[in-house]
Amino acid sequence: MNNNKKVIQTLALLTLVIAIGGIVASCNPDDTQVVTNFTNITMEDNFEAGETPNPAFWSYELGNGEAQGIPGWGNNELQFYTDRTENVKVEDGMLKITARQESFEGFGYTSGRILTKGKFQQKYGRFEARIRLPWGQGLWPAFWLLGDDNDGAEIWPNIGEIDIMENRGQEPTLITGSVHGPGYSGGDSINKDYDLVNDRFDTDFHIFGVEWGPNYINYYVDDVLYNQITPESLEEEDVDAANWVFNDREFYIILNVAVGGNYVGFPSAETVFPQTMEVDYVRVYSAD
Repeated sequence: MNNNKKVIQTLALLTLVIAIGGIVASCNPDDTQVVTNFTNITMEDNFEAGETPNPAFWSYELGNGEAQGIPGWGNNELQFYTDRTENVKVEDGMLKITARQESFEGFGYTSGRILTKGKFQQKYGRFEARIRLPWGQGLWPAFWLLGDDNDGAEIWPNIGEIDIMENRGQEPTLITGSVHGPGYSGGDSINKDYDLVNDRFDTDFHIFGVEWGPNYINYYVDDVLYNQITPESLEEEDVDAANWVFNDREFYIILNVAVGGNYVGFPSAETVFPQTMEVDYVRVYSAD
């Protein structure tokens, strides 16, 4: 009787260990991942030469969006983008985009926004940048991709948008990765936050990246894969998976720091200016 009881207890213990092991194995979203599954570098800028961004890769977006028919860039933003070195410059081996509180062209803030449209565009691959973020209420730094608009023949959100990193300056431990498309844009984007444990994004550099292929976009911070977005992700939000627009075209890169807007709110009396986003490098890989 005692021997049978011991056997039963041993089997029960083994069952419990196996069950616990299964639970542990399924609860590891922050496991270290292989960061670069795409190995062929197709674009690399280490910001090591000159005083301004390399014109072979980068152009400036200027103004407040009025020329594009979207004053405030469609988000009630407060800044006027310039091509001055006060706002965008290459220095100390990095790109520096600086938001300033100053009177300029009738606006109270200036900043910078650069993009690779028409100069470097790619469909699929790994897009990454090593960045240290600014900090403060009402600041909105971003590293993102926008779909080619076929010389203006197509419009957002039908062209698609992949936000690799957006940050509310008042939340220095959080970034958001998201996608926008028809039926899931603006406040209805498909997104997920990443919370940096025991650190802040404004005190050190971190690598933000996506690995994008047919029907998937994987989101990384440093060596952590924290989210995957697929056509099924749209269906989970009651959006037709046919509205997945990320297999259709090449995308280009944008780096900018906005001030104010619907996403972040407005600067407060405690927001300190100037504030700078520092970019150590931008790299793009393909699978070939």
